[in-house]
Formats: sequence, structure tokens, C-alpha cells
Amino acid sequence: MIVISPAKRLAERVSENSLKLTTPYFKKEADQLAKELALMSSQELGSMMHVSEGIAQLNSTRYKNWNKDTGSEKRAIFQFEGDVFKHLNVGQFNDQQINYMNENLRILSGIYGLLRPSDEMSPYRLEMGTKHSFNGSKNLYEFWGDKIAKKINEELESSLLFNLASEEYFSSISKYVDAENTINFRFLSKSGGKERVVGVIAKRARGEMARFLIENEIQTTNGIEEFSSMGFKFKDFSDNCFTFVSS
Repeated sequence: MIVISPAKRLAERVSENSLKLTTPYFKKEADQLAKELALMSSQELGSMMHVSEGIAQLNSTRYKNWNKDTGSEKRAIFQFEGDVFKHLNVGQFNDQQINYMNENLRILSGIYGLLRPSDEMSPYRLEMGTKHSFNGSKNLYEFWGDKIAKKINEELESSLLFNLASEEYFSSISKYVDAENTINFRFLSKSGGKERVVGVIAKRARGEMARFLIENEIQTTNGIEEFSSMGFKFKDFSDNCFTFVSS
């Protein structure tokens, strides 16, 4: 299984892909959170999320119209528009790759917990690291507890977990998944003679790696070192982490 983080930017256009719509595992919890957020003013949302007035108002409207059919795209994978998703480039997948992706890719989410690509998703913005008390919990990490990881472990069985999520999102499951069964990735860029993580480049690389794993239907660590998108080259594999460097 591959886990990735969601994106802040969402698209409304409807994809013509025939991927069948499914119901999120934790729809009840998402509805509960959305109901709580709908009671907040746009000013309160803006303060909580540290966003502009326009973005706060947009999300206030989203929560007040939660689960209402707006005629826009419903499936999660076709809504997210951030760097990871642009480089995942689902629009170029054939039917076999789309089906493989739906079975093996999961999106960690602040409000939905865990999303399959095909899951019906109401547009939202709620980052996992948001500092706010939700339904008596001090934050979203406490709200979700081990629920997300339990579902992942249930689906994983004895397979590997490929972690391509950010630390903010992976922290929601890291304490509850088997570290020995988890494969991590690090993408370094050479700059001024030094190798370091450049955030935006690493995000794009995570999307490229997710695509690589899906296109090649990789289930083990074999073959991952062949990844070469964006000029990255394999450096080493140690402590269950693949390191790639781009010059």
C-alpha cells in the first residue's frame, strides 16, 4: 500500500474516467467533524486554519453545504490538485493502472481519516496538524487515535507500506503501524555542494514515485532503485529508507 498526503488546492471539473464511486471508510466521522466546523464563523475558521478571509469564507460555505450535490467532481483522486497529484498524473493512467491505484493507494486526510481514490469526497480544507479541539479531543491526532492505522493494517495484512506522505500526515499513523514493514523515501537535491531536502521538489518527487510504484505494480523493495524521474538517482537503502539524489 502507498500512502500520500492530501492537497490544499481542489478542482471542480468532472473527470470522464469511469472509476466507480465508493463511500469513505470514515464517512460518519467526517460528517461529525464537518457539522462541528459548520457552526464556526468564517472568521473563526480563518483564525484556526491561518488562512485568508477568502479561503476561510470558501470553506465556511463548503462546511455549511456539506454532502450537497453541486454537480462537480465527487471522487477524491480527481479533486486534489497539489504538486504530488500533478506529478502522480492520474489522467494518463490506463484502466489497469487506475484499478491498481484504487486498490493500492490511500490518501491520509484530516477530515476523512483515510480515502481511497474512488471515495466520494465533499470539498474541504482541514490539515491534520490543525490546533483545535474537535469533539472533546485536543486535536485531530487525538480525534483519530489508532482508527486510521487499524484500517490500513487490516488492508495491508503482510504487505509493505510505502510511505510517501508528509511528516504531518504520517504522524497520524506512525505509532500504530509496523515500522519494519514500512518503507520510507528521502529525496535530496544538490545545492552549493550540499545535499538537502527542498520541500517543493520533494513533493513533486513523491508524486513521481507514487506513479512509478503504480505503473510498475511494485509490491516489494525490488526495482525501486530504478526510479529516475526528475533527474533523481538512487543513492542508498538503509534503515528501511530509500534515498535518491538529484543534481
